[in-house]
Amino acid sequence: MSAVPGQSTLMDVTMQGQRLARRRARVIRERLIELVLFLAALVSVFTTVGIVYILVKESVVFFQHVSLASFLTDRQWTPLFDDAHFGIMVLLSGTLTSSAVALVIAIPLGTIIAIYLSEFAPFRLREVAKPFLEMLGGVPTIVYGYFALLFVTPLLQRIYPELPGFNLLAAGIVMGIMIIPYVSSISEDAMRAVPMALREGSYAMGATRFQTATRVVVPAAFSGIASAYILGISRAVGETMILAVAAGMQPNLTFNPLEPAATITAYIVQVALGDLPHGSIGYQTIFAAGLTLMLFTLVCNIGGHMLRKSFREAY
Repeated sequence: MSAVPGQSTLMDVTMQGQRLARRRARVIRERLIELVLFLAALVSVFTTVGIVYILVKESVVFFQHVSLASFLTDRQWTPLFDDAHFGIMVLLSGTLTSSAVALVIAIPLGTIIAIYLSEFAPFRLREVAKPFLEMLGGVPTIVYGYFALLFVTPLLQRIYPELPGFNLLAAGIVMGIMIIPYVSSISEDAMRAVPMALREGSYAMGATRFQTATRVVVPAAFSGIASAYILGISRAVGETMILAVAAGMQPNLTFNPLEPAATITAYIVQVALGDLPHGSIGYQTIFAAGLTLMLFTLVCNIGGHMLRKSFREAY
């Protein structure tokens, strides 16, 4: 039996209406998903803006009482004493020294580990070693701090008997061990992203695996490796608990890692846990110190971005 023309037309209209309804429902779901993702992305933006707003707002009040020249040039940091001095260079020296020690440990070892895992390690070994390596990044930093104080420092005192119980060297070494997973994991991912054709071309020219790894793969992945280094620098500069436990928190203007010193983050912890009244000049120093740390990290990130942009390779 043939269908009645009127019924056929009605069925076509009904099916077309159903398709349009499903399409509208799909579009609405996709728009909702896009809105949720957009709001999730805005969370980080609003958080950053809020942090900057608080730091700048409180720092403006601080610099109404302390001149910027004194803040940058004074060689003492005693904001909680009667004879107050506000030389941020004292805290910066400890931050830079401990970070330098950590990076001397983390960058070479992290790069070597990344090269081995990417170019030389068997597949099964890499699949087992990399998760164990990344577990180091999940250890609480307070544990690293007591490891530096109770194990690394006595070990170093066997080599340097005059080494004080609190020092930047032990804290920096342990901090470097903690940063190794960040450097090695990101660097290894960057090296693994290098096309196999570059390796095969190098082998075809007679290069060894080591020559290929160091002269072909590493230069090709340099932008990603640089990102790992910048992340390591930011992590070292922002570390708190290791330095608060093992470095001594003594505000000394020194670049000698064998001496105790205070860092910006350790000072913020020290003051934030104290009994200073809100709004006092001593309390506002933590915001000025935090703003200094944020600007230093921003400069490092901008430098890393320019470096990645200059050496970035697209495959």
